[in-house]
Amino acid sequence: MTTAMDAGSAGGSAGLLDKENIVAGPGFNRWLVPPAALAIHLCIGMAYGFSVFWLPLSKALGIKESIKCGPEIGFFQELFVTNCDWKISTLGWMYTLFFVFLGLSASIWGGWLERVGPRKVGVVSACCWCGGMLFSALGVHLHQFWMMLLGSGVIGGIGLGLGYISPVSTLIKWFPDHRGMAAGMAIMGFGGGALIGSPLANDLMKKFATETDVGVVPTFVVMGLIYFVFMICGAFGYRIPETGWKPAGWTPKPAQANNAMITQNHVHVSRVWGIPQFWLIWMVLCMNVSAGIGVIGIASPMLQEVFGGNLIGVAKKIGELDKAQLTAIAGVAAGFTALLGLFNIGGRFFWASISDKLGRKVTYAIFFVLGALLYFSVPSSATAGNKFLFVGAFCLILSMYGGGFATVPAYLADIFGTQMVGAIHGRLLTAWATAGILGPVVVNYMRDYQLGLGLPKDQVYNQTMYILVGMLVVGFICNLLVRPLDPKWFMTPEQLAEEKRLAHEKVKASEVHTSGSSMAAAQATPSSPIVLVLAWAAVGIPLAWGIYRACITAGKFF
Repeated sequence: MTTAMDAGSAGGSAGLLDKENIVAGPGFNRWLVPPAALAIHLCIGMAYGFSVFWLPLSKALGIKESIKCGPEIGFFQELFVTNCDWKISTLGWMYTLFFVFLGLSASIWGGWLERVGPRKVGVVSACCWCGGMLFSALGVHLHQFWMMLLGSGVIGGIGLGLGYISPVSTLIKWFPDHRGMAAGMAIMGFGGGALIGSPLANDLMKKFATETDVGVVPTFVVMGLIYFVFMICGAFGYRIPETGWKPAGWTPKPAQANNAMITQNHVHVSRVWGIPQFWLIWMVLCMNVSAGIGVIGIASPMLQEVFGGNLIGVAKKIGELDKAQLTAIAGVAAGFTALLGLFNIGGRFFWASISDKLGRKVTYAIFFVLGALLYFSVPSSATAGNKFLFVGAFCLILSMYGGGFATVPAYLADIFGTQMVGAIHGRLLTAWATAGILGPVVVNYMRDYQLGLGLPKDQVYNQTMYILVGMLVVGFICNLLVRPLDPKWFMTPEQLAEEKRLAHEKVKASEVHTSGSSMAAAQATPSSPIVLVLAWAAVGIPLAWGIYRACITAGKFF
């Protein structure tokens, strides 16, 4: 696939999607690139909020109540069954496939991204993510779960991976003076996608629901089409800087004691599997994500089981509450979950930006040390019945969970250079796929094990917290061992020049356009302030709406 596309670019005039046609000319405002990245990440970030569909889909046939499958219907039969509803546990496999294929696709096609540029990858991502949603809509209509797994899980998961990595190297090259902040702006959008998508999906399903339809099919169709428009606009908003471009007045600092971790050289993606520092950072991300993602999945039931009636001022354990009281504490727990989502998003931008000042290694050290202390404190605050200390600890933990995602691209750029950082980041995301299985398995297994021992529900999470502390200790040690690379791993000047040639990089944008063409004139035209305002409004207004809705839900906790 890569060879054919590259050959197509080399022969004849470059097309709209080719890397040669997205080199920014003089006067281009680099602040137009972050909203393009956000437009894509805010759409694919709905993967975090897909659980909003589980309950309606579990009643797709029964509408009011699920039509349960007989005991003879196993998982593989559920893929094709048409006369009974899917279990929520079965639907959860879509969520698992999202992140498995995100990691796999980012790893496999990261090198292709560096060759063809972010616009082409962004368009392919839009086709996969939105096409997958439309195919899933057909699967719901025909009641064929295999179509939903293939559509959203596999095809959509590939779109997730490509969309996730599409802006990383581009933003880092546009903001060499603020690498962490630049990556944080885009990856913040991935965390914010569910804040927009979940309430939007709920509103649409309510609108489309009838006596004979739960409203999921038209909701998938409408959201798929809306997302396609936003993602295509984002992809066409991508521009890459000329080779050697740097911000006005900014000069790279020479390697000194205070920034010895930042290299001016570059590593080829094909070599990273054999570099110890890559695997150390892989473990750093895996441990940070495993600890955080395990908590996300149990946040709501954990709060309810630990505090029970105390959440609504009733001195009873959860097993002693009536139906009305259970409904009331479920609303409080929903506020807790929304609060965690807000800290997850804010942490992505905050910690990534702070890492530009503190350095990536120090920032991760803070994640692990502070995170371990917070996890260790949770059993004590639970025993004392102090819900605000309990909730505050998890809010900080989730901010560092999100911050870990946003900081790691800049960490990679510091250690391995910027030439192929998007591809290297793609390979590192296999750590996310691993953590997506490891974290929930550890947390859920330990909960079931503690319940099996006869522990009360308000105490079953204590041992789990200590295991998560152990994960963070492992991450801390791995981070401590990260050192600057041996020069043998870097590309030689000749190898770097060849890689830049293969990546279609040009010294000046004018080298790839005829001076009299309309494309050249467009590239050379300074960016309009009006366009900048409109671009940020296009992503800022939906994000503000999502945050507003989340704040209303979070208010239930207080």
